[in-house]
Amino acid sequence: MKIKIVNHSAHPLPAYETPASAGMDLRANNEEPIVIASLERALIPTGLYIELPDGYEAQIRPRSGLAAKYGISILNSPGTIDADYRGEIRIILVNLSKEPFTVNRGERIAQMIINRHEQAEWIEVEELNHTERGAGGFGHTGLH
Repeated sequence: MKIKIVNHSAHPLPAYETPASAGMDLRANNEEPIVIASLERALIPTGLYIELPDGYEAQIRPRSGLAAKYGISILNSPGTIDADYRGEIRIILVNLSKEPFTVNRGERIAQMIINRHEQAEWIEVEELNHTERGAGGFGHTGLH
């Protein structure tokens, strides 16, 4: 799949790190280091702008290494970039650790996954088909 991209960052285009990778790493494109205090959030620029085809979205997800080592995640995970959005991709990082975290220019801060999606058409009815599960929700099948 070919996607148009404008790169106003100082970094190479996002790329798959291995042949089987689902996501491409996104890098911070901040002029100065950004310090995120414990339990705070920051909007981090990437300098990237994309034009997705209709029927596709870009999902922005946390990087497992940042989450495991430093408690850094994405506040609205997964974030969605719609096909008609043309603004800069910016990442809402949150620091869930007890220590401040510094985001340096060029640091890999998130991953982007391109997904196909459908738009639903609602069919309003008076009742739904019955299933074995029914309305069973969180933990309805027991502890194991």
